[in-house]
Amino acid sequence: MNTGSVTPVGSLKGNGGGSPPGKLSGAQRRAIVAGTIGNTVEWVDWALYSIFAKIIADEFFPKGDGAVALLSTLAVFAVGFVMRPVGAAVLGGYADRRGRKKGMTLTVALMAGAGFAIAVTPSYESIGVASPLLLLVARLVQGFSAGGEFGSSSAFLVESAARGRRAFAGSWQQVSVAGGVLIASVLGTLTTSALSDDALHSWGWRVAFVFGGLLGLVGLWLRVSVEDTESYTEAQGSGRTRSNPVKAMFVEHPAATLRVAGITVAGTLTYYIWVNYLPTYANLTTGIPLKTALLSQTLCLIVFVIALPFAGLLSDRLGRKPTMAGFAGGFVVLAWPLLHLLGDSFLSLFLVQLVGMLLILGYSANCAVIMAEQFPPEVRATGIALPYALAVAVFGGTAPYVTTWLHESGHSDLLWIYVSAASLISLVVYLTMPETKDKEFK
Repeated sequence: MNTGSVTPVGSLKGNGGGSPPGKLSGAQRRAIVAGTIGNTVEWVDWALYSIFAKIIADEFFPKGDGAVALLSTLAVFAVGFVMRPVGAAVLGGYADRRGRKKGMTLTVALMAGAGFAIAVTPSYESIGVASPLLLLVARLVQGFSAGGEFGSSSAFLVESAARGRRAFAGSWQQVSVAGGVLIASVLGTLTTSALSDDALHSWGWRVAFVFGGLLGLVGLWLRVSVEDTESYTEAQGSGRTRSNPVKAMFVEHPAATLRVAGITVAGTLTYYIWVNYLPTYANLTTGIPLKTALLSQTLCLIVFVIALPFAGLLSDRLGRKPTMAGFAGGFVVLAWPLLHLLGDSFLSLFLVQLVGMLLILGYSANCAVIMAEQFPPEVRATGIALPYALAVAVFGGTAPYVTTWLHESGHSDLLWIYVSAASLISLVVYLTMPETKDKEFK
């Protein structure tokens, strides 16, 4: 065990919600900053792929049928999610065995390197079929990295929490994800507004990926500078770490593993539709200019990012079940009217995006903490990462593809059923799971 001369962050023994909430120490604040900023810059490249999906389709696939090229690009997006469970098992286990800090350092390095690779990969016209193959490899690396990132950073942030503030600390994991999407959205808005179509297609989108990769190096530096959590160092010091955390998760915590997957279904589907893909979908279905759609996304994301920590505080006060049930129940009821209100005006798109993102607060503010509360520290990063990644691969990674396929097949009117059904599944999970707000947490 190598903790250096700095006290590990987050003394969490007895950190239940029954005691009065504590104040963040300086070490805890530094941990949240490092975990949040590192995760933010990691997700910039991930979100840029969705934002520039149509341009990437033109660059990396044969000219001809634009719909086929776009679907091929989104298929590569979905295939990247296939690697998320692999990354969750490998990197989540690594974080449980070797520490949250080492796990997070590795994931951000992989994501930044893959982002640089996408930025410099020549187009299909230049190198033929090698172009989409290189794109596929880069996306597989990003998927592998993202699979381990969620478990490592969620465990790190929640284990670094002050007493009675676990949801608040965990909400910063999703602040960082949304922050990465926000930065990507700003980059998309600036490039689409400032550059001509020719410049945007030839080099403008590549500059955005280079910028994202450089930010990844900043995240790497921040993560190297922090110490590991007390939860991990105590588990390691007492010999509780496992040589095979994946096996221990399935054998010793099967109910918690299934619960994490059920918690994720509605959250990942609605997140990838509303937060990531809605500008492209609105551009396809209503003809609204992409730069207008990206402006709407940027403004809604600003509200979303600001509101997330307050939603975490609400969960710390009211509990996980009511705040998550409000999210899922809201989409069961409002999916149909929201998607039928989507039009070609900025106002209609903005209102649809804003209402959807406000509902998603109930999931995003809770997902890190509720998953962390299911497992002991020796399998926590794996227990968060692997079932989450499996659910995301099935429901999140395919969401843009299924959404576009429904449109191209003339069945856009059925999208609300897809959203409502997923929300109903998770609503049942939320209403039947135990409340963990006041659970003893090590």
